[in-house]
Amino acid sequence: MNPLKQLAETGQAPWLDFVQRDLIEGGELARMIERDGLKGVTSNPSIFEKAIAHAPEYGAAFERFVQHGDHEPMAIYEHLAIGDIKAAADVLLPVYQATNGRDGYISLEVSPYLAMDTEATIIEARRLHKAVDKPNLMVKVPATTAGIPAIRTLIGEGISINVTLLFAVPMYEAVAHAYIDGLEHFAAQGGDVSKIASVASFFVSRIDNVIDKQLQGKIDAGGDAALKPLLGKAAIANAKVAYAAYKKLFSGTKWQALEAKGAHSQRLLWASTSVKNPAYPDTLYVETLIGRDTVNTMPPATMDAFRDHGKAMPDAVEQDLDGALAILKSLEQHGISLETVTDDLVIDGVRQFATAFDQLLGAVAVKRSALVPVNEATIEADGALKAAVAEASKHWLAEGTIRKLWAGDKQVWTGADEDKWLGWLDIVGQEHAHVGTLARFADSIKAQGFSHIALLGMGGSSLGPEVLARSFGHKAGWPQFHMLDSTDPAQIRTLEAALDLKKTMFIVSSKSGSTLEPNIFLAYFKSRMIETVGAADWAKHFTAVTDPGSAMERVAQHDRFAHVFHGVKSIGGRYSVLSKFGLVPAAAMGIDVETFLTHTAHMVKSCSASVPVDQNPGAQLGLLLGVAAKQFKRDKVTIIASPGIADLGAWLEQLIAESTGKLGHGLIPVDGEPLEDVSVYGKDRVFAYLCLAGDEHKGQAAHVAALARAGHPVVRIMVRDVMSIGQEFFRWEMATAIAGAVIGINPFDQPDVEASKIKTRALTDAYEQGGSAPQGEPVFRENGIAVFADAANAAALGRHNSLSAYLKQHFGRAEAGDYIAILAYIERDKAHLAALEGVRKRLMTHRKVATCLCFGPRFLHSTGQAYKGGPNSGVFLQITTDDAHDLPVPDHKYSFSQVKAAQAEGDLSVLVERERRVIRVHLKDVASGLKDLAHAMEHSFH
Repeated sequence: MNPLKQLAETGQAPWLDFVQRDLIEGGELARMIERDGLKGVTSNPSIFEKAIAHAPEYGAAFERFVQHGDHEPMAIYEHLAIGDIKAAADVLLPVYQATNGRDGYISLEVSPYLAMDTEATIIEARRLHKAVDKPNLMVKVPATTAGIPAIRTLIGEGISINVTLLFAVPMYEAVAHAYIDGLEHFAAQGGDVSKIASVASFFVSRIDNVIDKQLQGKIDAGGDAALKPLLGKAAIANAKVAYAAYKKLFSGTKWQALEAKGAHSQRLLWASTSVKNPAYPDTLYVETLIGRDTVNTMPPATMDAFRDHGKAMPDAVEQDLDGALAILKSLEQHGISLETVTDDLVIDGVRQFATAFDQLLGAVAVKRSALVPVNEATIEADGALKAAVAEASKHWLAEGTIRKLWAGDKQVWTGADEDKWLGWLDIVGQEHAHVGTLARFADSIKAQGFSHIALLGMGGSSLGPEVLARSFGHKAGWPQFHMLDSTDPAQIRTLEAALDLKKTMFIVSSKSGSTLEPNIFLAYFKSRMIETVGAADWAKHFTAVTDPGSAMERVAQHDRFAHVFHGVKSIGGRYSVLSKFGLVPAAAMGIDVETFLTHTAHMVKSCSASVPVDQNPGAQLGLLLGVAAKQFKRDKVTIIASPGIADLGAWLEQLIAESTGKLGHGLIPVDGEPLEDVSVYGKDRVFAYLCLAGDEHKGQAAHVAALARAGHPVVRIMVRDVMSIGQEFFRWEMATAIAGAVIGINPFDQPDVEASKIKTRALTDAYEQGGSAPQGEPVFRENGIAVFADAANAAALGRHNSLSAYLKQHFGRAEAGDYIAILAYIERDKAHLAALEGVRKRLMTHRKVATCLCFGPRFLHSTGQAYKGGPNSGVFLQITTDDAHDLPVPDHKYSFSQVKAAQAEGDLSVLVERERRVIRVHLKDVASGLKDLAHAMEHSFH
């Protein structure tokens, strides 16, 4: 007779430790039941990894599932695995029925990531039990300290459990007690205990694998021949002791009372029964462990071997228990602790299962990426940086840090309040579920004939919509988009001149509703709209985007704005572009928001908790940026974007700088810098090249290639189309959060932005009371240009008799690894931009440091944080001017020019407090002053 089938006569059930789709669909599983007396099947992550990643029969099902609707790797794995589990359960159902629920089970494992979390294990087991919905499913739960109470709870709810990763007899006894307690609870609730089954998977060969190595080490070291007979004996001896415990546990009056109600004993299942040492017989852990009321789950090779030449020896596991105890005692006497070995094996087993799960999900991620349209990124770096990033990836993988991040664990960062600012992680799915609201808003804007949309905001609430507007361009038949994020009177006049107020919808964008700039923008354009359409109709031209319960919401409701949209309180402004703050303007421009979100969701899923670090695009970018800054002092992120998506750089500036620049650390983003010879760039940079497909700029591509050849780290990202820009929003949000974790800061606060706001507010309050701005004395004045410096900076500069000499001395303080930032509180227009770009280029080529050009007060809500709170490596030039034509702020005693002056003064004051190298140059007239400044700069380099 087939030796496998003979096992039934000994009271042992042979189970198969393997599952694969062709085994079920090809009929081999059914044949094994008939031919071998197979009674059950077990699975684990390693088995599914080999199946899903390498077996061709999964390809079509994989592709159908993903193309029907994109999913993250965990969902794809579960879809395929549960399909196999259900099919196998159906094949095994006759065995289950014939044995009255004693056998015929298929096992599915709770995620090993949850092994140390009782409540999460319970929730996951319930979910899997419900998803499979088969009476002959066993959910696998590990025998960890957290697993024991989970087992008790789940059995008490009538869920059959395969307890895995058992090595030690005391832990097995705890598992058995948990099973019995769970049965009693279920019975007390009126449950039918005959419908519950459980096995305790006792691992065998792994014990010998560890102890044999220790024994061989002692033999090799001391030549103690007496130890040789102990080789290959520990695991079997341990199993025999466990079986003796089983017989004792499932006897006596307490168990007999449950048995009378139809309860099944929790059988020992011998797992890990393949032989690791080729010197041992390949059927060793089958023949020696045959016993009544036991299960042996064998991998295919072991099952084939036993079928071929195995011997079914009844009650082998009960033979010579005294000898088994003697073996274990001898091991202790020779300094080998079974308790230590088994404790370590549980920890290692959890780690191995988690690693196998990582490999499984990684394999799924790779197959998914071939089917899903995600912007491709490549990273080039030298060996040292690559190795450091790989080491960081390995650490994050081992610690499960990506999963912790998605779970909202603030310990990923500083343990402050980071968990309260993670709403951006799942906002895409939330917005997609309610996208109809935005579609209806867009239809109303078009139906009412609005020809202009004007966004009034600052920082994150304005820069994201600006990227969308300029990248998508004006769509025929839809309103023209405009944006105001400056208190410069000339900028406000320029905007107003571009608008037909009667056909303009203003979107006032403010999270808190207390931010100065949006409030005074609203006051100004409310006044202008009342003059244009009357007091009864002005509010029909205003939409608010704000957080629920904010001051702006109250204003909008009181004044009866046309629309009020809510943001999410747990999303900071710079992370808000994929929420209503970005999507409301997008819808008003005529962008297909639903398609945009669908494209974006591909990246969200690619960065999800179930994508291992080495396959996770957001994690890889974030670790590169964080490690480069922390370990290699490459803390400048230079952004090069192709013309069609050039404005993406400004959004990245505010995200990176405001998130990471604090506590003396951080990344300094550099956007819009002119392309210069490779020799100009220091070793303090990482370059990010974002190229829109079909928008390649030969000069940019050649420049980036030269930078890579010169050894600079280069990230190349190919944006598939404009609809895929949202993918970059999410990738960089994730990367920035991760870089912050590596650097060791909270990427969601902005303490130094607040410091500047406080000083600005004090000045504007003084204006309200009839006060005036503080008037300092310049250290130098020439032809309508005045130079101001605090005492410390003035002393460092010395006394000079020309503007060029002051500039030469000031910028001469910039050394290797520093950066220079021009902070211009003037109108942001083409002429001013061109003039200052010329100054910037000369500074860059002459000083060979990174350069930044920022217009105030726009930058205060973005890079201003890094300049004040980040590393003290900046050399700053603030530019202010007299405004030729001022504008009053309605309902206030101050003007826009005064507000801008207060903002400049608050900015400068905090820079000085932070001991930054900074001077202020005040221009009497902007146009002539910029020319004189450029001339003086040119002269200073000769």
